[in-house]
Amino acid sequence: MSDIITLKTLCEELKIDPREAREKLRAAVSDAKAYPELAKARKPRTPWQWVKGSAAHKEAVVALER
Repeated sequence: MSDIITLKTLCEELKIDPREAREKLRAAVSDAKAYPELAKARKPRTPWQWVKGSAAHKEAVVALER
């Protein structure tokens, strides 16, 4: 079974505020050229979560570290 990484877990790992993280992720999703997998994986009105090690998870980490 694949591990699911939530935004809360990611924020704890990167030591950032969840509100700030959501703002960064929304901006990243709107920039589909820079973050294509993140844009494809995002579904409106659903929690921010990814399969551990997926391309979308890696792009989310990159977007949050900027």
